[in-house]
Amino acid sequence: MKPHILYEDQDIIVCLKPAGIPTQTSRPGLPDMVSILKNHIYQNSAHKKQPYLTVIHRLDQPVEGILVFGKTPEAAKSLSAQITAGKMEKIYLAVTYGKQAEAGKKEKVLEDYLKKDGKSNTSSVVNAHTPGAKKARLSYEVLGEAVDAISGKKKWLLRIHLDTGRHHQIRVQMAHAGMPLAGDWKYGAGTNVTIGAGSLALCAASLTFFHPVTGKVMKFVTKPEGAEFKGISIPQM
Repeated sequence: MKPHILYEDQDIIVCLKPAGIPTQTSRPGLPDMVSILKNHIYQNSAHKKQPYLTVIHRLDQPVEGILVFGKTPEAAKSLSAQITAGKMEKIYLAVTYGKQAEAGKKEKVLEDYLKKDGKSNTSSVVNAHTPGAKKARLSYEVLGEAVDAISGKKKWLLRIHLDTGRHHQIRVQMAHAGMPLAGDWKYGAGTNVTIGAGSLALCAASLTFFHPVTGKVMKFVTKPEGAEFKGISIPQM
């Protein structure tokens, strides 16, 4: 598989992760972005040695969008520090059929406490005093709406800004708020909200950070390809 590279230099590589491909996996024989990118670097290197590549942040397997990787230990350390300091901005686009979205014409904040269950690979909203609970915060606003061509039901396009990076955070918090993402059978199936027939409607559409060496502001944007986004006007990010 040939990766879709948005930017590459000797320090970093920025790419688009397609839906369905994991960021990194330990399962043998299953392609992931790390192995795909390492092969790309190796094929385009004159030295033909094992490439260095570090995961800085992840996207769930069914999520599409932008990822940045460090190609040197120094670059990886700098990028990771930006995440810790809240200096790396990640903006997502999502689709929901949840009617609560109608109230989100102005930016709204969701703040919960989440706990991950390693056995089921799921997370849930819990009481703040629950052992292992971690604070999760995001903000969202409605950018547009459309009527689904198949179901005839109204759906909303959301812009989501992550303030924290918890496991399945967007999917869990939006479902808990009555706005499960279209195509999210893991967290939306137990609600009374239409899920739709398409794949998970979540895209990491914008990523902004400082270049780890030059300090230059780097911003990358993309438009979602998922079926649930069809028919909705996607504004400029």
